[in-house]
Amino acid sequence: MITVRKSHERGHADHGWLDSYHTFSFADYYDPVHMGFRALRVINEDRVAAGKGFGKHSHRDMEIISYVLEGGLEHKDSMGTGEVIRPGVVQRMSAGTGVTHSEFNASTREPVHFLQIWIMPDKRGIAPSYEQKAFHHDDKAGQLRLVASPDGAGDSVTIHADARLYAGVFDAGQTAEHPLAAGRHAWVHVVRGTARVNGTELTAGDAVSLSNERMVHIESIAASELLVFDLA
Repeated sequence: MITVRKSHERGHADHGWLDSYHTFSFADYYDPVHMGFRALRVINEDRVAAGKGFGKHSHRDMEIISYVLEGGLEHKDSMGTGEVIRPGVVQRMSAGTGVTHSEFNASTREPVHFLQIWIMPDKRGIAPSYEQKAFHHDDKAGQLRLVASPDGAGDSVTIHADARLYAGVFDAGQTAEHPLAAGRHAWVHVVRGTARVNGTELTAGDAVSLSNERMVHIESIAASELLVFDLA
């Protein structure tokens, strides 16, 4: 079964300094039909104005992944971490028993564009932790590169959930496949460009969920970037 989630159907909030699209219910956007998919709870596409950002706020019992598309995202947290995340870097923060952090645009001139992803952990009350790793363009070119997994396989970041995240960057005409084991599900999000996923044409911001399918098949129509979540 394949279900399409079109970009224009997402929730939208424009706060001036923040322009945000919500794939699933988030903050003031509530849609009981779109509360998440399996363990995947949030995909927010955020554009933050120069010098602006999210002040100190707290989370618990959530795996939070930041995937920067343009610009730099300055992260600080109560664990003592201070980093600027740029395109190609995947950041994972396990909130666990509780963590406070802030996220600001690192530039005083240019906006930052990134995806904020939340995945529900398998266990509650774990110790908070932080990790980031760089995945260069060549690592993802023409293929699906594992960037997050429960066991850190392939030098991916480690998430405390039965979920795997793959990222791929494709030229027009390139294809890729990802097999789905029995009982597994997939969420495929088009970050940019145009591609067909299992025969369905999608553009930037669109997504599809796949259940009872044996394979994720991607065909890039124009230069594109996609994220594939393999979920229990």
